[in-house]
Amino acid sequence: MHARETPGLGLGAYASGVSTSLTERRKAATQLEIAHAAAELFTELGPDATTTEAIAGRAGVGLRTFYRYFRNKQDAVGPLLSVGGEQWRARLAATEPGTPLPEALHAAVEDALTPSDDAAVDGLRQTRGLLRAAADDPALRAVWYRVNQESEEQLRPVLATLLGPDAEPLRVRLAAAAATAAIRIGLETWAEREDTDVRHPGAPAELALRCLRELMPG
Repeated sequence: MHARETPGLGLGAYASGVSTSLTERRKAATQLEIAHAAAELFTELGPDATTTEAIAGRAGVGLRTFYRYFRNKQDAVGPLLSVGGEQWRARLAATEPGTPLPEALHAAVEDALTPSDDAAVDGLRQTRGLLRAAADDPALRAVWYRVNQESEEQLRPVLATLLGPDAEPLRVRLAAAAATAAIRIGLETWAEREDTDVRHPGAPAELALRCLRELMPG
């Protein structure tokens, strides 16, 4: 089994910059390999026709290994749907001090959802395939919602730092919810459309920024 590069965003990537042991990196790579296999099969066959055995076989691992990391087949795509979350939070955390929060959020969202290469394009297209598959699978949708809730919670301390020590906790929480919802709704809306691609009008970045402007005027 060879771990694949995992670009793009689904809405943590394992790229937080925190030092990890070789064992932890291998575990993360295995999880992502299984997640890729699950995403491919869900997109090709649909959730109902996809089995845990097929996912494990596609990923090149045994069933025991699969269940060491995931409770069920839908849970397996969690790491892939989370890819990009830590990356865009890192972009936000690197914002120049004093930058107005809406401006900082807009720049981070646009940067995160605008693919810079073919690998990132493929990552977004894979996310679209998963979101389409989730439309008819409540368990898969539950994983997507859980990933977004976790992302929102992880965003709060980043925003608290940007806003400064006097920031009202309610404002921090609302900003985190708005930013997370903007990305989620932007991706979901894009996934529902048949005639838009990653870089065309109506692409994820454009839709997410529109949502963000609606949720956080100014």
